Amino acid sequence: MEWYNQPSRWEVRGSSITIQTEPNTDYWRQTSYGFTYDSGHFYYQTWQGNFQAEVQFSGAYQHLYDQAGLMVRVDAENWIKCGIEYLDGVQHISAVVTRVYSDWSIGVALPDNPPSLWLRLKREGDAVEVQYALDRQTYRLLRLAYFPPVDEVQVGLMCAAPQGPGFPVTFTDFRVGSIPTLMEE
Repeated sequence: MEWYNQPSRWEVRGSSITIQTEPNTDYWRQTSYGFTYDSGHFYYQTWQGNFQAEVQFSGAYQHLYDQAGLMVRVDAENWIKCGIEYLDGVQHISAVVTRVYSDWSIGVALPDNPPSLWLRLKREGDAVEVQYALDRQTYRLLRLAYFPPVDEVQVGLMCAAPQGPGFPVTFTDFRVGSIPTLMEE
């Protein structure tokens, strides 16, 4: 795996990676706010064709817009980030789809701020499906979005701290594979 915007502190232990996000990091393009950020942390691998990616993650979210989850990316103008985003003291399921301009979808608010979340991102052709689960069993659809049907993409772990001083996040059991292979495991 490779880094895009490598943080100064991170550690791999077995099937987990813990990342300390840097402050003033984010991914966003233009819409509503008029600014562009391409500074979040992204630990990825390159993948060709269709895939399914899964991960469990937990973070010490404390400040507005602290975020963590999965990302699929073609370039600075075409990407999807999804996972948890922290708003008003509450974790929210969230997805940002960017095709030159970003759009933001906020799903379920998780008022009990669960200790971890499972996320699944599935790409087939020109579509990406984002699903989440609180128990690794019952996945729910968050978003189905168009994504450019290029052959090669980057897929992996994303985290950022747009307004706070940074926070630790731990990702466990990240895996990506072809859809039939991953589903048979």
